[in-house]
Amino acid sequence: MPVATRVVPSVYYDSVTLMQLAQDLQGMPGVRDVAAVMGTPANLALMRDAGLWTATAQAATPNDLVLAVLADDEATAQRALSHAQALLAQRQSARSAAVGAAAGPRPRSLRSAVAQTPGANLAVISVAGRYAAREARQALQLGLHVLLFSDNVSLEDEIALKALAAERGLLCMGPDAGTAIINGVGLGFANAVPRGPIGIVSAAGTGLQSVSSDIARRGSGVSQAIGTGGRDLSEAVGGRTMLAGLEALQTDPDTSVIVLISKPPAEAVTTRLLEQVRRSKKPTVVCFLGADPGLIERAGAIPASTLEQAAAVAVALARGEDWCSAIVACDQAPLAYRPQALAEQAKLHPGQRFIRGLFSGGTFCYEAQLVAAGLPDPVYSNTPIHKPTAAHQPPAEAVVHGQHVFLDLGADEYTVGRLHPMLDPTLRNRLIVQAADDPEVAVLLLDVVLGYGAHPDPAGEAARAIVQARARAEAAGRYLPVVAFVCGTEEDPQRLSSQEAKLRAAGALVTASNAQATRVAALILAERFV
Repeated sequence: MPVATRVVPSVYYDSVTLMQLAQDLQGMPGVRDVAAVMGTPANLALMRDAGLWTATAQAATPNDLVLAVLADDEATAQRALSHAQALLAQRQSARSAAVGAAAGPRPRSLRSAVAQTPGANLAVISVAGRYAAREARQALQLGLHVLLFSDNVSLEDEIALKALAAERGLLCMGPDAGTAIINGVGLGFANAVPRGPIGIVSAAGTGLQSVSSDIARRGSGVSQAIGTGGRDLSEAVGGRTMLAGLEALQTDPDTSVIVLISKPPAEAVTTRLLEQVRRSKKPTVVCFLGADPGLIERAGAIPASTLEQAAAVAVALARGEDWCSAIVACDQAPLAYRPQALAEQAKLHPGQRFIRGLFSGGTFCYEAQLVAAGLPDPVYSNTPIHKPTAAHQPPAEAVVHGQHVFLDLGADEYTVGRLHPMLDPTLRNRLIVQAADDPEVAVLLLDVVLGYGAHPDPAGEAARAIVQARARAEAAGRYLPVVAFVCGTEEDPQRLSSQEAKLRAAGALVTASNAQATRVAALILAERFV
């Protein structure tokens, strides 16, 4: 089958537009595969790997759009390329018309945007990494707080930006800060959460989403939710944004309870943060996943070992209730699934003994590894909780054989040249189906993340893959249990109850938290685990 390629020079389209374009083209009769990407070296390499490479793409630069179509015949491929350019032209025309209809001239810089909207005090920056630091610096110099959604910003730039923000009394959230809720407005991959008395500062994007959504599900709300970016609590950065956010919440009259969320910070950063916590008159819940709870208790804070516990304890504190009972309720919740888990366990074959976890949220992958640490077999992950030494690094085939596998599909190796799985579930769906072909897989463990900016129907996409995977396992004479958790709220665009119903209809056990889902998956393998 022929591959036809066109390079459109000196244009830029965001990844969401290009994903939608590729989906439109793949629906055309006779079209087998499509690439619609900017001409970065990583994207061109992916085109080669996918069999979509032609010599035409050789001259493409990162500033050029590359379109490639694999089709039944040359005429079909060329029609698809022409259709792609026509669709892009239509979108550009519609965008220009919308801008023309708006009152006033369109701002062409941050400075002009500030001049047109004098009440604005926060800038959301989502541009290519090589430009992001420059734009963030300008925003801070103009007196704006910054949510730096962009990644691929150097560590040196991050340190300089956060130092500048501290000098000016501003917050620099990010780089790679995917979520925040400021004054009730969700930014990035945020969920629809009501205003309330609980303030959050988080170095984990899906951790923030999980806790804020769970708070809403428990009938409370969030005053502010500040995302710091994943490197903020490293020794080099020093936790500058989390410290600034913590201090802001400690003086915020609308915040009565504070929650801190992260993987364990660097030792010096932990000391600095807990010293600030100790000064607070407000109760503080600290969920540093895998950290020493005694260290947190000695600072006068309440340690939470899971994201679910953090939300439950925060809500109990906000209501003046017993927070210890909230922790006990979280720990006992998986026991309600015991009858279903044992029924699933009875259908397994003797050779099925491992969990395959396929996560779109990096924090969920990390938390699941901690929860599953009590299982007798080892857990392999591309983002391990303990960095393996060279001597203990598992071989490549270990991802498939001989141990539990928990994969963070939002990690760099899976997102270079493609959208994050919260936006485009194609890769995970493929891995869900592939898991059914592995005779050692006993349970498939999944997360589904809702919210603004996420896929409009992630559970529906996952459900189709689950049905296909279970059918393939059945054809091979095996049974494949699936355990899932949906992170979101009823007010999210995708609607929590609707998403959970789609997963249940596909045969999945659906729990209320990621920790519960992991414990239920383990319970299917060994009742004694819970």
